[in-house]
Amino acid sequence: MNENNLVIMQTPPLPYYWESGRSEFRIGDRHPNRRNFGLFDLIIVAEGGLFIGENGQEWSLRKGDTILLLPDGEHYSVKPCEQNTIFYWVHFEHTAWRTHAKDGASATSFANPHVIRIPKHITLADPESAFKLMRELLNLTVGDSFWEEQRLLARLLALLEGESLNRTHTPATRLAEKAAFYLQQNFREDITNEILAEELHFHPNYIVRCMKKKYGMTPSHYLLEFRLEQAKKLLISSEWSIERVAEEVGFRYAPYFSACFKRREGVSPLRYRKSVQQ
Repeated sequence: MNENNLVIMQTPPLPYYWESGRSEFRIGDRHPNRRNFGLFDLIIVAEGGLFIGENGQEWSLRKGDTILLLPDGEHYSVKPCEQNTIFYWVHFEHTAWRTHAKDGASATSFANPHVIRIPKHITLADPESAFKLMRELLNLTVGDSFWEEQRLLARLLALLEGESLNRTHTPATRLAEKAAFYLQQNFREDITNEILAEELHFHPNYIVRCMKKKYGMTPSHYLLEFRLEQAKKLLISSEWSIERVAEEVGFRYAPYFSACFKRREGVSPLRYRKSVQQ
């Protein structure tokens, strides 16, 4: 069992609620087997125990445990319930997601900070909060509560994300996040490791190590990726020249910007703009 896996959901769009329920299994009952279900299946165990596998990985879930089963996976019962079991479940949809380990985010995913990070499996420190949200969901009137359903789903996912983040929020993680925030706020400026160290009052080598552990890249790589992500937005939303876009996101030389952009996106900035504006 690996508790370090996360499901990363890019936003927008936001996760979309479909349905939820409360199930009671007797001794000997099994969770249904499904393949390519098409929806995320979030399970929160309230009593007893549930034994579930997915794509060769297996979990023994007890009270307060959650599991997020993937829409394109194969999940199945590992063995029957050994005691009477109660669990809540929520089915929801999201189209831009991937799985990843907590340590070392990929270079292509960090630049947009608007992502939701849900633990694949976690034991809740305060399961009653999740149970309360589930009861609120189940008490809604079907067909007349669209926005409230979406709101409660968002609160539930935020609770799971918050518990996961609290367990990994070490001093090194906080420093990496401070460095990332500084780079995002000052990405138009020339920022060296020495400047970053002076601003954050830590040795530059230590900041580099923290950034590589948290984001999988050095501060300079992070800055480059963030600038390119901002450039994509400007190419779509403005009619500025390539030279102006390059300058706005912190590149001093437009040819260097174009070379970096093409290496990352596979097309030149101009061709990228034409492709998204067709």
